Amino acid sequence: MTIPDSPLKRQKLVILGGTSGIGAAVAYAAAARGAEVVLASRRLPHAGEKNDALRLMQADLTDDASLRALFAAVGAFDHLVITAGPLVDAKPLAETAFEQAQADFNVKFWGSLRAVQAALPTLAPQGSITLTSGQLSRKYLNGQLVKTAINGALEAVGKQLAKELAPRRVNVVSPGITATEAYDGMSAVQRQALFERVSGSLPVGRIGQAADVAAGYLLAMENGFVTGSVIDIDGGGLL
Repeated sequence: MTIPDSPLKRQKLVILGGTSGIGAAVAYAAAARGAEVVLASRRLPHAGEKNDALRLMQADLTDDASLRALFAAVGAFDHLVITAGPLVDAKPLAETAFEQAQADFNVKFWGSLRAVQAALPTLAPQGSITLTSGQLSRKYLNGQLVKTAINGALEAVGKQLAKELAPRRVNVVSPGITATEAYDGMSAVQRQALFERVSGSLPVGRIGQAADVAAGYLLAMENGFVTGSVIDIDGGGLL
């Protein structure tokens, strides 16, 4: 179903990390609004998982040449969304392996900045960039040092880039716990127990769905008066 009269109609957007989870939800919602959607990921989906409405391309956030090749092939476009990120182990400082922490930063933090830099020559002057952090940027839990640092850094540079890259708009979406493939490494029993425990602690009484969070990215792209914002979509998790 196409949603009429969206500002995204006939616009082109690139989603890095969009082959599953939140990124995929953004892609399908944007396509329903008439956008041309390019999904880029280090790992392309299997043939049975592909969707004819979306253009699939390969790119690696840790590889400058890969990103330059992606945007050269895409050509002029209107919106960049970055949802890609590593699975970061929860460890206290005393047990943190700094080589692994640096690798995690290289993917999500430096990778996001690499992608923005590579996109600038072909991103529309009135276009938008939407980065992804997470509520651990401002919700401090034992063992979450690396996630807190990465997400906090992304929120800070999102605001700085909103000034530096104007009139292009730059925003950051900060999701709370969301039911996506990120939890597939847990057993079904463990996953259900986690979701029930978190649901009971949230004012809305449930965890997020990918479509809930995707709405924040749509807002950031469609509303031309939103820039330099951190858009919290966490069911009240920061309260």
